[in-house]
Amino acid sequence: MCGIAGEVRFRSGIADAAAVAAMMRSQARRGPDSCGQLMRGRVGLGHQRLKIIDLSARSAQPMVDPELGLDLVFNGCIYNYQELRDELQGLGYRFFSGGDTEVILKAWHAWGAGCVERFKGMFAFAIHERESGRVALARDRFGIKPLYYSQTEERLRFASTLPGIVAAGDVDTSIDPKALQFYMSWHAVVPPPLTILKGVRKLLPATVRIYEEDGSFSDSLYWDPPFGEDRGRSPGEWAEMLHEALRVAVERRMVADVPVGVLLSGGIDSSLIVGLLAEMGQHGLSTFSIGFEEAHGEKGDEFQYSDLIARHYGTRHHKLFVPSQDLLKELPGAIQAMAEPMVSYDNIGFYLLSREVAKHIKVVQSGQGADEVFAGYHWYPPMAGANDPVATYAKAFFDRDAETLNRQLGPDWRNGGTAPLDYVREHFARAGASDPVDKALRLDSTVMLVDDPVKRVDNMTMAWGLEARVPFLDHDLAEIAARIPPELKLAGGGKGILKDVARRVIPSEVIDRPKGYFPVPALKYIDGPYLELVRDALSSQAARERSLFSRDYLDMLFADPTGRITPLRGSELWQVGLLELWLQSHGVG
Repeated sequence: MCGIAGEVRFRSGIADAAAVAAMMRSQARRGPDSCGQLMRGRVGLGHQRLKIIDLSARSAQPMVDPELGLDLVFNGCIYNYQELRDELQGLGYRFFSGGDTEVILKAWHAWGAGCVERFKGMFAFAIHERESGRVALARDRFGIKPLYYSQTEERLRFASTLPGIVAAGDVDTSIDPKALQFYMSWHAVVPPPLTILKGVRKLLPATVRIYEEDGSFSDSLYWDPPFGEDRGRSPGEWAEMLHEALRVAVERRMVADVPVGVLLSGGIDSSLIVGLLAEMGQHGLSTFSIGFEEAHGEKGDEFQYSDLIARHYGTRHHKLFVPSQDLLKELPGAIQAMAEPMVSYDNIGFYLLSREVAKHIKVVQSGQGADEVFAGYHWYPPMAGANDPVATYAKAFFDRDAETLNRQLGPDWRNGGTAPLDYVREHFARAGASDPVDKALRLDSTVMLVDDPVKRVDNMTMAWGLEARVPFLDHDLAEIAARIPPELKLAGGGKGILKDVARRVIPSEVIDRPKGYFPVPALKYIDGPYLELVRDALSSQAARERSLFSRDYLDMLFADPTGRITPLRGSELWQVGLLELWLQSHGVG
């Protein structure tokens, strides 16, 4: 919905207005409709606004409530804001605007930090209590809305993007060696609080952090999905509960004062969103699909399925076909839009699709999250009954093991390479998910999902001032999914119980089809101008000075650019090339 930024000076001093303005300018595309800045002594707040709810200036930010002594900047949407507003009015609170932003202010005053547990939505916000001097940062349960920060002994800076933090200056932009291990091992997933840069961190999802005036802070984790088998229900009962929760999740995400469309890939997840909206009586829904030129005999679009759904429900369907030459031209823009380096080919798909969608509407629903919540990926079935869940997971997901990583990194960057596997082992050892499938689902839905698919959707849509909403990450829905026995999710080749519900709603042709994704063959089989692009980046003076990768490894990749494919069907050459292209694009590292 927006971009937020701010600086807080600890103990004394005056916040740097120029630094806040620089962060705002860096994030201007996230909120092209208006902007505002508030400087109040040691606290400075900035906001770029995308108008979705209460389009009037009354909901402009930073929002100040002089009566309550609170200042706020907020990015996201609280879908149940009307119900909360009614409750708060019953407690005697008076409202001067009609949107969800002011509801956060009143809710914080009424219920303190615990207010976040009442919010149904996606959000990242900073709130300043003028009387106490405290500043609180908060992030939604699934980290759908990002929140980066840089902290020194003297001050805190925060922003919606990593480049926003960098734009303000005075930050260590060297590469974090531990984060590099994660990037190269866990398919570019760098878990919080780490980022690829030493001087920038990110707030964990489902977290409220409260800073005192002296810079000390406390964190509270307010949500964790309740994994654990609930054997007290039949499959039919689970399906009924799931169907109703899906209806509610999709309906919630239609809350807006502007039209809402759907990104329609033609897969089960996006098709189910369209079908559920049709069940609710939606007519004239705008839907959008994208396809790419084929390469090496691999098809680059799934239009046959998106067309089928669009015809079936009579949507206003828009198709975007991207020739290879256009893809190459737009790649730099997509890389620039990444808050962190992300290796998935879906990034360019979302980037170009969002550009097209933003010409028509400002809000869309998207099917991200269903695979991580309902066990749709190929690595979940092998987890069932696994004697060594950590090794089974790593074999299916990790791009390389520690020994291989140490051979492939440059000499100065070899530091054992065991951090990613150690992280998975520690996460799997946590209480609350005894089944190996549930262990993997918990890790993927609370960590991997946040720093790959969810971040991708946020970055690429907000690059064009488009808000994406993800109903499969409705936390009420996710809590039901977490309690469903693993075998019901694994059935039917994955997402079994979701498919059972989908059969009640959408045509079976899109349910029984092979699993799809945003296919971008040109980035999987790198040759021609794409090979030149990557080779130039990795052979540049900047890359040679960094020496992130062994020369022997790079020579091997250049000798066989289409042959080195990771377990997740990604190009090793694109992985290393993308990192270098991102570093150069943002002038860091």
